[in-house]
Amino acid sequence: MDSSATLLRQFVARLLEREGMLVEEAEPEGLEFIASPRLQEALKVPEFGRFGFAEELPEGAQRIQLESDWLERFARVLEGRGRTLRRVLNLPLPALASPDKAAEQALVLPNAVYRVAGAAPAWTRCSILTFRYAAISDEMREGVFQIGINLSTGCLLDGLVDRLLEEGSALESPQDGEVPPEADLPPSWSEARLHQVIAKALPQRLRRELTPFINGMQRRLERDLERVYAYYQALRLESLNRLRKQGGEDPRQQLRLEAIAREYLSKVADLKQKYAMRIDIELAQTLELEMPVQRLELLIKRRKRERRFSLDWNPLARKLEPLPCEHGYSPETARLVCDDALHFVSPAAHGPCARCGKEYCRACHPRSCPRCTKGA
Repeated sequence: MDSSATLLRQFVARLLEREGMLVEEAEPEGLEFIASPRLQEALKVPEFGRFGFAEELPEGAQRIQLESDWLERFARVLEGRGRTLRRVLNLPLPALASPDKAAEQALVLPNAVYRVAGAAPAWTRCSILTFRYAAISDEMREGVFQIGINLSTGCLLDGLVDRLLEEGSALESPQDGEVPPEADLPPSWSEARLHQVIAKALPQRLRRELTPFINGMQRRLERDLERVYAYYQALRLESLNRLRKQGGEDPRQQLRLEAIAREYLSKVADLKQKYAMRIDIELAQTLELEMPVQRLELLIKRRKRERRFSLDWNPLARKLEPLPCEHGYSPETARLVCDDALHFVSPAAHGPCARCGKEYCRACHPRSCPRCTKGA
């Protein structure tokens, strides 16, 4: 049996045993069960039965696959439980041989300089939010993706999430433990603060996730638009040729040309409606990790001003988290430092104004260019 089927069988067995169902292994690679009336109703199964997960099923077994509706049935069993998991990863924290090298590998600051003012062990709390999405157009694409946030520094954990998720969601983790009494953990964020960050960070990451789907949809739309244009252009040219032969005075051909134009515009509108995309997205699960890190204190200088900022080096990913974009939480790694408040922003968030051409910081002036606003 492949690894995904093995993990699914383990998950199903643990879940059903936790819910009070009697479960035993059945060959080949299946489960035999006795279900209570509540579980019979939620799972739509008889009192006695078997489940199968591999290509070869036990006799009389129902097949369980990720591509079927079984995940929805298990969600009914959980009744909203299991959406939040907290883990304490009390793993050994290696000393950083070269904090400067760790910062050099992570920081891209084209218009500023920095130095590492210090590094010391610390504890942090990270939230990894898993979102489920469904993009619906002429076709449908479903999937999940994660956004990770370090609640101590406010940094988004792009590039670190997969490793943290792998360790934090493991069924058995040898690093499980307790937070030391002296650890200074940050408080959990309020719902309003979390929503503010997610509202800015999610669209760019979702678009990156959906780029292949959007590109395919755009190609199909352009192909159909070209086909419709070619068809109605041929009709139009045919009517124009007839009209020229008749001296341009045939009212029937004039009416036909107008009808062709109306019908073409109607077909284009139908295609745009057909390929319009709707995206449904929901928060599926939150994993909260409490773990030790090496905290680097950075002194970042821009012209004659400077700013202190902390970044965490994560022992699982063995890398320093990226600086946040304090305007739109861009997933890009390059950051510019603004002159006014020393905000860290992506190059796009410090680009020129579309009207006057002056570069300005969108974190300082989120609504409009200060020069244009002053001039108005």
